[in-house]
Amino acid sequence: MTKNVYLSLLVLTLAGCAGGPPKTPFPAFIQVDELPEVFLASLPGVRAKSLAGDPMTRRTSNRVDLPAAWRGTSGGAPGRSQEIFVLAGKLTLADIELGPDGYAYLPAGSLGFNMSTYDGARILYSVSDDEPEAVIRSPIIIDTALLEWQPTAHPGMATKELRKDPGTGATTWLLLIEADAAVPWASSSAEREGYLVSGDYQHVECALGEELAGQYAPGGYFLRPAGIVNGGPLSGGPSRAMWFLRESRKGSEDTHETGCQSP
Repeated sequence: MTKNVYLSLLVLTLAGCAGGPPKTPFPAFIQVDELPEVFLASLPGVRAKSLAGDPMTRRTSNRVDLPAAWRGTSGGAPGRSQEIFVLAGKLTLADIELGPDGYAYLPAGSLGFNMSTYDGARILYSVSDDEPEAVIRSPIIIDTALLEWQPTAHPGMATKELRKDPGTGATTWLLLIEADAAVPWASSSAEREGYLVSGDYQHVECALGEELAGQYAPGGYFLRPAGIVNGGPLSGGPSRAMWFLRESRKGSEDTHETGCQSP
């Protein structure tokens, strides 16, 4: 998609969505800055935004702002794992300094890694119940800048795999989408969570047979149920965009020749 075509589509979409982002039956087109702040008992003294959570299973996803000179622990607890992704600033975790795009996975049983920041940091912080089928039982701490982007089957799109558990299939990865990439219609058999790290981006979700196009700025978020068709030729942006994506169980992605169809 060329920049001129994208800008034309953007004008049309904004004209049709003057009242705000389109309404979907699942969380999509959310700007995290607009969410209320919540208290996190596991990380005292921080400012947090709750992205998703299930009180029955204690699974939560949050964006957290750590103030300057903050010191604490990763908040580990028996039977729960944590994932951390640094969006801005620098975070020291277990004596390892992580800058922007730094990533850590702390499996269940990793109790209370020391964590601190000198000038402050913004992170994504997710907690999940332990899965008995999980194979990864050792911490993963990565400077993702050291990983090479891997091309996908779709030109202009590349990925960096951060974690993929052979037992559960749970996967965390970065997705890079160039400005001229042709985004396919696709769906996944697993629930998918996404946070836009950088870039401005438009995406289409299929809901009740309709194509709903909405805008994401950095800090945009979605939690898409399994089986939802999304993407297509109206999806893309005027510049490179990078997404942080997670699936908590094994999923397969299918591409589709056409997009939304009425039920």
